[in-house]
Amino acid sequence: MLNPEMNGTTLTGKPSQRPYVMPVLRFGKALDPRNNSLNFIRLILALMVLFAHSFHIVGAGNGPGFRGENLGGWAVAGFFGISGYLITGSRFNNRLGTYLIHRVARIIPAFLVCLVVMAAVFAPIAYFLQHASLHGFFQTPTTPLNSIFANMFLKINSYDIAGTPAGVPYPGAWNGSLWTLYFEFLCYLLVAVLGTFAFVKKSPWPMLAAFLLSVAVWANIDRLNPYMQGNLDFNLLARLAPFFLGGAVVKVLSKRVGLSWQGAAVALVISAAMVFGFDGFGNQLAAPFLAYTILWVSTWLPSPKIVMNNDVSYGAYIYAFPVQQLLAVFGAYHWGVWWFTLAALVATMPLAIASWLAVEQPVMRLARRRV
Repeated sequence: MLNPEMNGTTLTGKPSQRPYVMPVLRFGKALDPRNNSLNFIRLILALMVLFAHSFHIVGAGNGPGFRGENLGGWAVAGFFGISGYLITGSRFNNRLGTYLIHRVARIIPAFLVCLVVMAAVFAPIAYFLQHASLHGFFQTPTTPLNSIFANMFLKINSYDIAGTPAGVPYPGAWNGSLWTLYFEFLCYLLVAVLGTFAFVKKSPWPMLAAFLLSVAVWANIDRLNPYMQGNLDFNLLARLAPFFLGGAVVKVLSKRVGLSWQGAAVALVISAAMVFGFDGFGNQLAAPFLAYTILWVSTWLPSPKIVMNNDVSYGAYIYAFPVQQLLAVFGAYHWGVWWFTLAALVATMPLAIASWLAVEQPVMRLARRRV
């Protein structure tokens, strides 16, 4: 998921009081962790996923996209690139135990609360509308409690709850966004392992080699699939890991190469050349250049102060899909993509804000105090 370390703020949402010393670079400027719009960009990416999912949920196809990815797929790639950059910095600056505690605190508690909200609030409403009572709700093939337990370790094994949602264009799935969190956490673990080796921290070449290896795996996925028996998890990890490692590459180079509009322009041109020049794996090959471009945009794009100090993008990401499905259960899919998206946005943001204020921020604050 898709949300990494706090970005230039303390865990209370207030600017950190510790002095930040900008490194001396050969090119460009360093990303100032206290003055950028990454929280805002992540929120935009989360809302892009919401918009992309609206097409599926109202039954209007896959929506806009290019080069094998729809808009939501590109947004997830952006999430992974930003995470790769920030999470690598977190690993290199913390002991393994501290790093893992921070990662678990950032992603797991809000995820578990979301599972409970879907099972205890969303699904009963849909079940009642479908059956005119709650009789049998706890005896269905996928019971509410089982839906929580089956998914609580990030691997999504069950998408429906008590046979809901039903009677909608995209039935049987309450949350089509959560599956990416499992693969993001696997990337966290990959960086955790790489960060145990001193030479990985001292030189950018090992991370660059890891990135190129991940691209090579995806480029040869059809050849590898027979040996992996077409394992879907292997395919999804192979597809997403290069975007994460692309951001990691930018991080390990950040002590030498900074951010500038000239660099972003060159990176964007190279990204386009790779995306359109290499069928099947050009998107992944372009990952470091895409990540660099996004990071530079974060130094230029103005961000509302409240968003800079409060990262509600994770909450928006995990609650958007169930909110959209609940709207669909009430028949809102008849409104068309644009009005449906607007209604989903309005209904999602209060949950995203509540998730940040009541779960994410307090848990992270507690985690920081314990280590």
